[in-house]
Amino acid sequence: MNHTPRIRTVVSCTLLVVTLVAGATACGEPDGHPLSLKPYDAADLVSFNGPSKGEKADPDKPLEVTVKDDDVRITDVTAVDTQGRHLAGELAADGRRWHSTTSLAAGTRYTVKVSTENSDGAPGSRTYTFGTTSAKKFLKVAFGPQAGTYGVGQPLTAELSAPVKDKAARATVERGLQVRSTPAVTGSWYWVDDKTLHYRPKDYWPTDATIDVRSNLSGIKVTNALYGGAAKPLKLTTGDRIEAITNASDHSMTVLRNGKVINTIPVTTGKPGFSTRNGVKVVLGKEYYVRMRGESIGIAAGSSESYDLPVYYATRVTWSGEYVHAAPWSTGAQGNANVSHGCTGMSTADAEWFFDTVREGDIVKVVGSEGETMTPFDNGFGDWNLPWDTWQKGSALQRGTPDAGTNVQTARLRPQV
Repeated sequence: MNHTPRIRTVVSCTLLVVTLVAGATACGEPDGHPLSLKPYDAADLVSFNGPSKGEKADPDKPLEVTVKDDDVRITDVTAVDTQGRHLAGELAADGRRWHSTTSLAAGTRYTVKVSTENSDGAPGSRTYTFGTTSAKKFLKVAFGPQAGTYGVGQPLTAELSAPVKDKAARATVERGLQVRSTPAVTGSWYWVDDKTLHYRPKDYWPTDATIDVRSNLSGIKVTNALYGGAAKPLKLTTGDRIEAITNASDHSMTVLRNGKVINTIPVTTGKPGFSTRNGVKVVLGKEYYVRMRGESIGIAAGSSESYDLPVYYATRVTWSGEYVHAAPWSTGAQGNANVSHGCTGMSTADAEWFFDTVREGDIVKVVGSEGETMTPFDNGFGDWNLPWDTWQKGSALQRGTPDAGTNVQTARLRPQV
């Protein structure tokens, strides 16, 4: 490119500015200077391999823009679809060729803007628009839980309509699942199995947070035959930070709201052979009345451990039947001994208070028990029992991703009452 005329113009302006105001004004951008020109239509100078008018592009075929004239180079190419997603591409160092580096989205329209420059610096431009063919097979995503207000321990879930095993495909899925919270947090997805992902922050969610979850996968190629489908977005909020910490060895539960103790409750937990699970659990739901029977979890009717009891103010923390509930039959042991089959029992008045205080997603932590630690995924939300560095390894966007299912354990079904 010849820069000499530009240098002379600047020098002449310097000389004229003292004596000729009008001349100085004119020298700001002289008529005919390349930078002052409206970009010319570069249609005859560039070649685009997109579809002909009225046709649609195959999403699997890359886009390519090349120059036809040795006097022209491409300076920039942007390709954006109707959802505002930019198509990644690469421009050659000599500016003679640009090509896309990822697959196009299916079933959408693109606007491609090409900017050029000739050897004199004069700008050119060309815009192309076209549609892409629709996909035949879609990967659908269902987010959980339902919209609402939850405790700060509530993980997010994403259920896929088809299994995704390949790590590169998993990475594509993760990049398309967006979680944004206010206040902002550091968080990550974890592949529980080929069709299930959980999301949690490094630490618990902030109180009074707003969490928006959405999929940006629509039309995006996941595997050779599978493209992302539309997904319903999800919005959650969090309330206060409620933590119920049960010390099985002291037979007491301490309940905190935003770090301050609001109640201390005498309890009884699992007796030897039926010890309550240690670790962090999350409230799954609340049931005013539950009929608890030993037969439903493997205890033979008529045996010494058999039971059939009406239970009130039952707050569920595992799918296999561990609750925090009213246990008026064990008031003598509450605060003194562990006599249950794994549940945390307390007086009816205390159970009612607890039932009215907590919500789904609140934290229930057990320490000091001789039981095993709550498993991460197969029996409720034990997600918080994985250290953060281990959790990150469950992401396809992190190093050391485990094979699908390696952290899924069989639920330890114990009699719970």
